[in-house]
Amino acid sequence: MFSFLSFLWFIRTTKHILFWIYLWQLKEYHIGRFIDHFRTAKGKQLILNKLNLIKIILLLTFPAVPLLLFFVASVLYIFEFFKALIDFLMRQLKRPVLTKKTTFLILIGILVEILVLLTLFLNINNIVNFVFWLLLFDVLTPLIASGIFLIFQPLAVLVRSQIIKKAKQKRIEFKDLLVIGITGSYGKTSTKEFLSSILSEKFRVLKTKEHQNSEVGISQCILDDLKPEHEIFVVEMGAYNRGGIKLLCDIVKPEIGILTGINEQHMATFGSLENIIKTKYELIESLPEDGIAFFNGKNKYCLELYNKTRIKKFLYGEEVKIAGLENLEGAKLLAKELGMSEEEILRACQKIENKFGGIQIKKGINGLNIIDATYSANPDSVISHLEYLRTLPGRKVIVMPCLIELGKATIEVHKRIGQKIAEVCDLAIITTKERFKEFKEGAGEKAVFIENPKEIFEKIKEFSKEGDVVLLESRVPSQLIKQLLQ
Repeated sequence: MFSFLSFLWFIRTTKHILFWIYLWQLKEYHIGRFIDHFRTAKGKQLILNKLNLIKIILLLTFPAVPLLLFFVASVLYIFEFFKALIDFLMRQLKRPVLTKKTTFLILIGILVEILVLLTLFLNINNIVNFVFWLLLFDVLTPLIASGIFLIFQPLAVLVRSQIIKKAKQKRIEFKDLLVIGITGSYGKTSTKEFLSSILSEKFRVLKTKEHQNSEVGISQCILDDLKPEHEIFVVEMGAYNRGGIKLLCDIVKPEIGILTGINEQHMATFGSLENIIKTKYELIESLPEDGIAFFNGKNKYCLELYNKTRIKKFLYGEEVKIAGLENLEGAKLLAKELGMSEEEILRACQKIENKFGGIQIKKGINGLNIIDATYSANPDSVISHLEYLRTLPGRKVIVMPCLIELGKATIEVHKRIGQKIAEVCDLAIITTKERFKEFKEGAGEKAVFIENPKEIFEKIKEFSKEGDVVLLESRVPSQLIKQLLQ
C-alpha cells in the first residue's frame, strides 16, 4: 500500500511541480508579476480550490478521525493520478518550455519528491501517518516549488551576469553595427517585425526572436546570432521596473530609438503610470547626441515625450485612421531616414502579408471570420482591435478575459473597454469574473460571463451566422480556438 500510494502521489505531484515552474516562467521569473497573479480569480483558485480545501480539512481533523484521512486521501490520489494521465494524453498538461533553467528546476523538484518519499519510508511505519505527511506536502507544494526557484535564484543571477558581460564584450567588437531599440507598453513586436522586413530589402538585418526582449534574451541573441555580416540589429526591449530599459541600452548601445506607445500595462509592477513613462523614456535618454528618436504620434504620452526631446526626432502615424496601423508607418518612416527609396519600401511592404500587427485573420466553422489576437493584450491593443473590427461586415463578437497587471487603473480601463465594446460589438463573452462588473457597466447587456470553453463555443454557434466576425483577444482557452477553426 505504501508503494502504491507513493506512485500515485509522485505522478500527481510531478504534474503540480511542472505547473508551478510553468507559472514562474510565464511571469518571466518576476516576483511582482507572480504575486500579482494571485489577485485574479484564477490565481486565487490555485490556492483556494475544493481539492486543497478538502486536504486542509483532513489535516486539521487528523487527530480526531485518522482513518477518514487515509480513506479520503487514497480516493483523492487515485482521482489526481488519472487526471494527470488524461491531461498528458490530451496534451492539456501545463508545463514550462524546456530551457536550461527550467530543466534544472524540474530535476531539483523531482529530486525533492524522491527525498521526501525516502525520508517517509525510512522513518514512518504507520500508513495513516505516512499519508498525513504526503497531504501536508501537497498543500505546501506552491511554497515548496517557489522556494526551489528562490533558493537557486542567486545562482541564476550569477549566470545572468556572466551572459550579459559576454554579450557586452561581443557587442563592442561590432563598431559599425547600427542598433535600433524599440520599446513601449504595446506595439513593440509588430513594429519590430515590420521594420525588420522592410530593412531586409536593402540591409543585412538581425532581429531579436519572439519573447527575447529581456536582458538575458537579448544577450543570448547577441552571443548566438550576431554575425560580422549583420549591418543592423533591431532590438525589442521590455521591462517591468525602473532602470530596466537603461540596462538593455547599456548592453546593445542603440543609436536609434522607437517609442511605440505608453499605457497602464504592467502598472502593478511599475507602481504608477509616471514610472512607466520614465522607464520607457530611458531608451531615448540612452541615445547618443547624434541619435534619432521616433515617437508614435497617436499616443498622448509619446507626444509629451516628443516635445521634451532635444535630439533629432520624428513623429509617425498621426494620419492613420485605424489605431494599430501606425506601427507600419513608423517602420516606413525610419527606413526612409536610413536611405531606402520609396520603391524599395513599397516592394518590401508588398511582401508583408499581415499589415495589422498582433492579429491573424482565419476562416472558422460555419463561414465565420476569426480574428486571432491571442498573442498578448493591453488596453490600447484591445481598443485598436475593436476599431479594426468596426470596419468589417457582419455581426461582431469578442471573446476575452479581464486584463491583468493594471494596478489601480484596472477599474477605469475595464470600463473604457466595455464602452468601446458597446459601440462596436453585438456580443461580448468575458471568460474571467474579477472585472466583469466593470465590463458590464460599460458594455451593458452585450456582455456575458462564460468560463467554460464548450459553453462559449455553443453560445457563439447559437448567436452567429455565416460572415459574422469573432475576435479572440488575449488568453482564451486553446480548446475554444481549436473548435472555432475546425
